[in-house]
Amino acid sequence: QMQLAESGGGSVQPGGSLRLSCVASGYTDRPYCMGWFRQATGEEREGVATIYRLESGDRAIHYSDSVKGRFTISQDNAKNTVYLQMNNLKPEDTARYYCAADQRAWACGSRPENYNYWGQGTQVTVSS
Repeated sequence: QMQLAESGGGSVQPGGSLRLSCVASGYTDRPYCMGWFRQATGEEREGVATIYRLESGDRAIHYSDSVKGRFTISQDNAKNTVYLQMNNLKPEDTARYYCAADQRAWACGSRPENYNYWGQGTQVTVSS
């Protein structure tokens, strides 16, 4: 059973930066895809950034329009870790951020209902 553990959340002022980390453990087959999702109070969970393997062995990355150009997802396979570098944070980025993973290629994408494994989340608060 795969476990995901996030860290790196906190409170920052608008324009600040944070880096989230997610360590995956307890699996035998490496996840096909991993992603970051967020859920603000009273809102539905939404995809932020996802990274997944292609048949060619390359990796594909997708971002939501709201974070494109500000957030960067990256992966270190040797450390079983995926990162989310968040720059130029805005108050509307305030949410609980979750790491998700799945070992099925068809699940890869921005739809949270497709992912089988989830971390507990880490809170990000952006305010002045």
